[in-house]
This record gives sequence, C-alpha cells and structure tokens, in this order.
Amino acid sequence: MAPKKNVGMRLTPAKTTNSGGGILDNMTHEGLWEQVAKLNPEKIAKRAGCRFLSDPDRCIVTMLNSRYEVNLGGLSISVLRDDSTPEDAGYIEQLCILAYLLGAKDIPFAGKLVKAESLPGGQFFFRGLHTLPTDRLARAFGDNPEGLIRASEQFDAEQCEFGDASIRLNVLPRIPLTLVIWRKDEEYDARASILFDQTAAAQIPLDALWATVNLTVKKLLEVGGAGC
Repeated sequence: MAPKKNVGMRLTPAKTTNSGGGILDNMTHEGLWEQVAKLNPEKIAKRAGCRFLSDPDRCIVTMLNSRYEVNLGGLSISVLRDDSTPEDAGYIEQLCILAYLLGAKDIPFAGKLVKAESLPGGQFFFRGLHTLPTDRLARAFGDNPEGLIRASEQFDAEQCEFGDASIRLNVLPRIPLTLVIWRKDEEYDARASILFDQTAAAQIPLDALWATVNLTVKKLLEVGGAGC
C-alpha cells in the first residue's frame, strides 16, 4: 500500500478475491485507473450522474448517501465528511466507484424491477460464491421487518409497498436497489429479495454490482445492529 495523502489513498496494484471473469477479477486498482485516465473527465461525470469539478479534475460521487471525491489527476478517492475533512475511502468502495465510473451510461431507468438472475449474464454469475446476501437480510430483519425501514433512513431510502417491509435506495446515482423482507411466521421462514432496475447491468459489471450489493447489506446491518 502506498503512503497515505491528506486527500485520500493512492491506489496500488492488488488482486481482489472476487471471481467470475468480471472487471474486478481481471484488473487491479492500477488497471482501473489506467482505463479511467483515458476518458474525458467531464463526460465521465455526465454519464455517471455525478458532479464534475476542475483544477484539479474531480468527480463527486454519491454512494449510499455519502459523498466521495474521485481525484482523477491524483488517482485517489476519499470520503467527504460533513466537516469537509477528507478520509480514505475503503478498498471495496474504491473498486465499486471506479467500476461504476468506467461503465455508467446516461440512460433512463427502465422502471421494471428484476431479480439478479434476469440480468444479462446473471443466471450464470449470481450463484455459488456470488449468491446475493438475501439470507443475511432475512436473518437480520425477518423477525422485525420494520427494522429495515429504520436502518435505511440513514441512507435516504424510500419506503415501498412490497412484502412486510421494503425500501428503494440509490446505491450509486444510476443504480437503485429494492430490498424486500417477508416476516417469519408459524408457517414460513423469513425471506428476503433484492431487486434491480432492468438497466443495472448496463451501468456496472456484474461482479462490481455483486460487491456493491454486499457493501449495501453490510452497512444496513451495521446500522440496524445486526451482526448476521
């Protein structure tokens, strides 16, 4: 790991543990930055639905209601806190943001919710090690679906009308997730679903989408007080 700077972490080569032939499997941080550096910064911001600042060139990306400054010249990503003090972004956050900036497209939402398996390539990708963490959601909130609503308030989520509790939150500007919980009762175990807008796979590679979902669930469980 390279030395830290006060504006964030310089990204150095490092393999992820993710597999499946996607962008995170085939590239290091350095490789992702090399791809980003070839693109027009203002066009990146427009495609990704984020704010562009110049001198130096930066993108301000909102992920899970936190603001991240992507310094395109300094090759760093930092979290911007309310007191304007930058803080190093986490390793997975950096990967997800870089993959999103590379792939995002300025297209409207389809307005149709689909399961992961219905996304292009999803039937083969989202299984085994890449199964979505629905069981963790069910264990955490199956006895108390309202807890999902409370936990999601920190992320500016919108309450939906599916199941016993459901939310829609924008993980990244063009990637909304819909999470649904069905309460445990005498007849059925608790269940959970994670649904995507039909355009999700056009915005980010599947392995980066999988990482983004896991990051989202992890943060919801941390806020909800569930260590499942």
